This record gives sequence, C-alpha cells and structure tokens, in this order.
Amino acid sequence: MVNFLYPGQATPRPPTAIPVLRLPLRVGIAFVPPSSKGQSFGSRFGPTEVQKSTLMQRVADEFKGRDYIGSIEIVPSTYLRSEGGFASLDQVRGLLGVDVIALVAYDQVQFTNENILSLSYWTIVGAYIFHGNKNDSQTLMEAAVYDIPSRHLLFRAPGVSQVQAGAAAVYLEQNLRADSATGFDLATTDLIKNLKAQLEDFRARVKASPGEVKIEHQPGYTGGGALGGYFDAALVIVGIAGWLGRRRSGSHSPQSGG
Repeated sequence: MVNFLYPGQATPRPPTAIPVLRLPLRVGIAFVPPSSKGQSFGSRFGPTEVQKSTLMQRVADEFKGRDYIGSIEIVPSTYLRSEGGFASLDQVRGLLGVDVIALVAYDQVQFTNENILSLSYWTIVGAYIFHGNKNDSQTLMEAAVYDIPSRHLLFRAPGVSQVQAGAAAVYLEQNLRADSATGFDLATTDLIKNLKAQLEDFRARVKASPGEVKIEHQPGYTGGGALGGYFDAALVIVGIAGWLGRRRSGSHSPQSGG
C-alpha cells in the first residue's frame, strides 16, 4: 500500500486540503498492483484476477443500497500502474468517475516444516506479526479508503485469517493452494466486518467534527447531509417536537374576550 501510494518517499508529507465528499459518493474498489521490486516473503498462491474480482464484489455487495453511495465500481488491477501513486488514481478517477477509492492490499504466509518463523509485515498504520506454526496459512488484507482529489485517508480496516492444517498433514501443492483460497475468503469476511465498523466510526467523526470533512450534494441528491438520512431525520424530529410544544403552549394561553 505504502509503496504504491508513495513510491520512493521515505517520509510522505500529509495532505493539507480538506476532503470534500459529494453525495451520493461514487466509490471504486481496487487491489493494489504488485510492487515491481517483488515481495520480500509470502505465499506463492496469491489470488487470481478472477478471485480478486469475486472478493471485491463481495465487499461491494455489502455496501450497496446506502443512500449516500451512488455507485461502486470494481476496478481491474490493469487500470493501476505499479508504484503509480495518486497520479494513477487520478487516471482512474477520470476514466471511471470515482471520487473515493478503497485500495486493498494483501499478503499471505504459508508455514511448513522448513519456515516456522515469526515475520513482520508493515501496514499503513504499523506492523503486523505473522507467528509461524506448522502447516499454517496466515492471511492479512488491508483496505484503505481514500478521497482521491484531496489525497486524504478517510478510514482503513484490516482483515485477517488463519487456516490450520493437521500437524501430520501431507502438505502437497494442492493442499497449499486450497488453504490459500480459504484464507483469502475468510480474511475478506473479517475485512467486511471491520470496514462496516470503521464506516460507522467515520460517520460519527464527520458529525462531531464537521470542519475536518466538507459534505456537499450532487445535483438532485436528497439524502442525508452527514453520510446518511439519520442526521436529517433527527432535525425533522426536533422540528416536530418544537412545533408541538408551541401548539400546546398556545392552547393554554388566556383568550381575550370580544
């Protein structure tokens, strides 16, 4: 994730522009392309393009139907250049019309008798430790949701899984491949759960600190102003309560004779 977004930058500068989210959002989902430098370690059975598309569709299906999300585009890996950074995301934005993108990175370590180790994998927010156990397949997925124009990280979420085979299992290639696919499927389930939690946390932060993110409406959009209809509904309830209070007050006021 870091190598793709900030190629050649040891200490990336934080963005200064305030994110402007125009509702309903046009969202893209893409797997980060492999680094041209190669992986330092990992399983040799990464997900195929078909598997990636299936996993991304699972994520998209979980977030469709929300009034503040207008569309979700599955972005093929071929649309992003290795170490392409935000310039590559700008091209995707121009091509597909998405303003927010969820970038998915992954790694997977399969331990056998020969490589029972503990390995450190660096994510966008720190290190994740793979602890080696015999015949384990450990998978880490990470989704980082960015506002493309401002370069701001809106929120992120991890997904992890561990597939354990029997200690006496014969770890043939087909076993490794099957455990690899199962690991990605389970990690995607965990990723979706954590993304939902982080999305709700992000919505709460937007309401609590409106100066950090600016919300605008696309022409014709009538949904809620704070990433959903709950905010507008609350205003309506307050308005009705105030009207009822004024009506009750008026009904008990003294009437003048005439």
